[in-house]
Amino acid sequence: MIVFNEVSKQYDGVKALADFSLDIEGGEFVFLVGPSGAGKSTLLKLIIREELPTEGSLFVDGEEVSKIPSSGVPHLRRKVGTIFQDFKLLPQRTVFENVSFPLEILGLPDDEIEKTTDEILRLVDLNSKAANFPDQLSGGELQRTAIARAMVLRPEIILADEPTGNLDSGSAWEVMQLLAKLNSLGTTVVMATHNVDISSSLPHRKLELQRGRLVRDTKQKTKGASKKEKEK
Repeated sequence: MIVFNEVSKQYDGVKALADFSLDIEGGEFVFLVGPSGAGKSTLLKLIIREELPTEGSLFVDGEEVSKIPSSGVPHLRRKVGTIFQDFKLLPQRTVFENVSFPLEILGLPDDEIEKTTDEILRLVDLNSKAANFPDQLSGGELQRTAIARAMVLRPEIILADEPTGNLDSGSAWEVMQLLAKLNSLGTTVVMATHNVDISSSLPHRKLELQRGRLVRDTKQKTKGASKKEKEK
């Protein structure tokens, strides 16, 4: 689903990612952990072609991202939904209008937009807030609206960059339950987080980055343990 082959990304002579190789399978839930500046956000930006690798190759759903022409980038981003720490909602639009906005950009018929948006709002339990504006929502409701907007195009992959960073612990766990629910429906989730309580409490695969390098992969560790057990 997502494959990095010896990818490096350099900014002004400094490597944000260095010789990075990784394979994320469809349907996985993966945490990206590590200190600020470790390369987590750079990794996510490369997946949606906001940045291009300096070296190496990156594939998303079988396509080499750097070889996708500019005209093909919108198609890539329909496959990959993004969620941010600061929500990035349009303040002058209601919850319904924020969530339906990507469908409007595609020029879909009004009845299809309404049906799809209603379905997504029910999925994230926000149908009762459809007419509310962002300033009328709690932090958790704002993030659930952002998740709904990311999901409205039915992407195969969700990238979440510190989605619980601005939330209290109760709202953070609500968001995590929702992401787990989306993952259980088959969506691949890649989440960058500093929240050790969340990443250590859940059984999902963890990738630890330091100075642009992958220093720990719990999936590889698990595989190694299994092999040892077999040898015994």
